[in-house]
Amino acid sequence: MDGQDFADRSQLKPAVVLTGTAKEGSAAPPIGLVDIGVSDGAYLFRVALPGVRKDQSAKVKCEIQRDGKVHIEGVITGVGVPKESSAVFQMKVQQLCPPGPFSISFNLPGPVDPRLSSPTFRPDGILEVVVMKRRTPPTDGGLPPQ
Repeated sequence: MDGQDFADRSQLKPAVVLTGTAKEGSAAPPIGLVDIGVSDGAYLFRVALPGVRKDQSAKVKCEIQRDGKVHIEGVITGVGVPKESSAVFQMKVQQLCPPGPFSISFNLPGPVDPRLSSPTFRPDGILEVVVMKRRTPPTDGGLPPQ
């Protein structure tokens, strides 16, 4: 193979085969995909944060407001040195989330009590939060009708 053939081949896109759920989505794992669940007393939301490692989860900030508005922000750090190597690589193909800051905002279906939330950052890059719905006091004083 001469130098020109090599240069031409380096410009080709890599062959990527997707199967299962990966085939149904896009080639890159999108950041910020959100699932929202509802129970009688709480909401559950899960947010995809590919590229954020569990040891970096302290750098992810999640604010939940009483009206149900959720705002998440953080930074995906780019590391060009694999753990097992001292070489620095320049990425020629990059389909994973690029490094840099991000923010995600969405609304839950109703008002919440932000003090009653339990966030968990899973090893698979999913931020999972359960937050209690805001209880409204009874308007009739809580007395049964007579």
